[in-house]
Amino acid sequence: MATEILMPALSPTMEEGTLAKWLVKEGDTVSSGDILAEIETDKATMEFEAVDEGTIGKILVAEGTEGVKVNDPIAVLLGDGESADDIADAGAKPAPRPAQTTAEEPAAAEPAAAKAPAPAPAAPAPSSDGRVFASPLARRIAADKGLDLGAIKGSGPHGRIVKADVEGATAGAKAAPAAAAPAASAPAAAAAGPSTDAVAKIYADREFTEVKLDGMRKTIAARLTEAKQSIPHFYLRRDIQLDALLKFRSELNKGLQSRGIKLSVNDFIIKASAIALQQVPAANAVWAGDRILQLAPSDVAVAVAIEGGLFTPVLKDAHQKTLSALSAEMKDLATRARERKLAPHEYLGGSFAISNLGMFGVDNFDAVINPPHGSILAVGAGVKKPIVNADGAVGVATVMSVTLSVDHRVIDGALGAEFLQAIKENLENPIAMLA
Repeated sequence: MATEILMPALSPTMEEGTLAKWLVKEGDTVSSGDILAEIETDKATMEFEAVDEGTIGKILVAEGTEGVKVNDPIAVLLGDGESADDIADAGAKPAPRPAQTTAEEPAAAEPAAAKAPAPAPAAPAPSSDGRVFASPLARRIAADKGLDLGAIKGSGPHGRIVKADVEGATAGAKAAPAAAAPAASAPAAAAAGPSTDAVAKIYADREFTEVKLDGMRKTIAARLTEAKQSIPHFYLRRDIQLDALLKFRSELNKGLQSRGIKLSVNDFIIKASAIALQQVPAANAVWAGDRILQLAPSDVAVAVAIEGGLFTPVLKDAHQKTLSALSAEMKDLATRARERKLAPHEYLGGSFAISNLGMFGVDNFDAVINPPHGSILAVGAGVKKPIVNADGAVGVATVMSVTLSVDHRVIDGALGAEFLQAIKENLENPIAMLA
């Protein structure tokens, strides 16, 4: 019988996406593994594969449609001997059929919200420690609407509150006055800023262009707000002398020139950080709600700027890879990041990240931790500076300023200082990194 093809979940956090382009049309015959469409998530444009064979009987969602919720029907697949007339004649909705999303990521998503109106649901049972589980986007919308998350029933996995739940919440879920809130209520949501209309009125007599937020920009805004409000950041700063590294890099690049390899300073920073995570294993950790997860491998994320946002692709097992292997992998990940062609497993994970703005001439800055990472290294430019040598003589060296932003829940001050010292020593003694 005719079956529905549903909007897939292309990443663990995806709740909706844009149907960017159909690669089939009504009447086309498809087989398992055929590419049906391109789907834009908040992070990437990914190909969407068919699971079964059949004929595309009807396309339900036009290409270019934004905000299509995960598990919403987007097309109808006909079986052997069926025609488009059978869709109308069936007298019932076609049976839903999930479709393969990518070879790397299974389609496991939060169910779509019910279409029909329903009475206001009872509040979900809180966890044993009194928390109510909700997605960051659901929390933000609830704050904007003045809703009490404790009075909303979640339709996500294990009762998790998702976007559709708060959008459909009734006035009965309005938040109680702060003074009456019980101590075990959900964590306070982010305070809402001024409304769109309020801001627009301020600039009503000034010329401006309104830039619509795409999925990536919305996600960046929500995650950074959550990160700064929920993560207790502290910052450690060091200056690192690069002259030995620059000389060593120049010698290596001469030998690698015939193989078409050119190592960057950033490649050395990745390697130095990966080794430091092994040297100080307690810093190789992430925050997991009510516990810390300490990782064994050094999985290092590196921020890559793209138009309209950024990615943090992850170099897994970086401590075990050569500089040339890390360089080649980083170039490949950065290229595909700018094309929005990364799969979720390539930008999720890691315990630590590097953000390098030195290549843009920035001397130093403080980076925001990307949860659930325990820390992030902000890298500034290497510049010539006067220094005092060990013998007391004044000299000149190429000095790079770095700042380690640390989640104090995961890494204490002394541990963070030890980790940063290990990174500094690795970079100032680059030959030792190859031992």
